[in-house]
Amino acid sequence: MARLKLAAPWYTYYNELCALFKEDKEVHIVYDEMDQIINIYVENQAKADAMEEMLPTIKTFGSIELEINIVPANKLTARKSRGTVLEDLFYNNPICNKVVTVEGVFTNPITYVIFRKEVVQYYNDDIGDANGVCSTLYQDMAKRVFEPQDGIYYCTNTASTISASYTIGNISNSYVTTATAN
Repeated sequence: MARLKLAAPWYTYYNELCALFKEDKEVHIVYDEMDQIINIYVENQAKADAMEEMLPTIKTFGSIELEINIVPANKLTARKSRGTVLEDLFYNNPICNKVVTVEGVFTNPITYVIFRKEVVQYYNDDIGDANGVCSTLYQDMAKRVFEPQDGIYYCTNTASTISASYTIGNISNSYVTTATAN
């Protein structure tokens, strides 16, 4: 008789984090199950700083606390302004097509992180799917993994042209850019 063993929610979080950075050669993620710690080793200082800003240091799952440590391997580059934090985070990561920042309503910037169009599957035996395979999009994983911040939106590339526009009273703004699809 087969035994059903389901993964804990913090293990699902670890799997999503790994899936987001699996193709990034500057990031290596290690999960210490005994101490409930995820260590993220990063080769690029700017990317490490961006991760520290975007990821929580403690992720709580009921009574379980998962500690997340960012470990920079070197200090080659200085951290840039908030407008480029997401660009630093996804620099050289092939899952991200483009990071676009536009002026938002009343000059608050709006940032769109545009991921390549791909269904991501990874082994994950959780209560949501007892078959052991999770199927999702990069944008959905990013929404669950990163700390929510106003003005940051995670999207999937569906066209070669991305545009955003709004009009409030007599204030209007529009932005068009071209993103290359993988």
